[in-house]
Amino acid sequence: MYFIPFILFVITQRLSELYIARRNEKWLRSQGAVEYGKSHYPYIVALHTLFIISIIAEYILRPGLSMDYIFLLLFILLLAFKFWALSSLGKYWNTKIFRVPGSGPVKKGPYKLFKHPNYFIVICEIVIIPMVFHLYYTAIIFTVLNAIMLTVRIRVENKVWAK
Repeated sequence: MYFIPFILFVITQRLSELYIARRNEKWLRSQGAVEYGKSHYPYIVALHTLFIISIIAEYILRPGLSMDYIFLLLFILLLAFKFWALSSLGKYWNTKIFRVPGSGPVKKGPYKLFKHPNYFIVICEIVIIPMVFHLYYTAIIFTVLNAIMLTVRIRVENKVWAK
């Protein structure tokens, strides 16, 4: 009963983030930004698309699962932290890796405290979102896949900012 509104919210949130990323990409490119990590980006898109599909499939294959309100609360708190992180980056936030020549990493909001707060949020989302409905298989499988992907992504991003 609550699954459909929940998953529609998650999908809408993800699509909204892609819209913002595309808008920011246009601005970044107008500032002369260079894109890095193009080769692994399609895998990130595939991972997150399959993540949503897996949530829906596991829920359908395991009928009668109830909502876990503690994980729902954690998801809401995570959204607040995500909003803080993304708004701290402003027009520099993107799902791709861009660097405007001569610019340095943003050092405000949670970026004053952590090097990669948005990746911490993504790690938590991959666990928490499926756990709202006790979807253990999706949480475990995509945590492992996401860890592999983030290892590649963070390595590329660290090299970009080390220049």
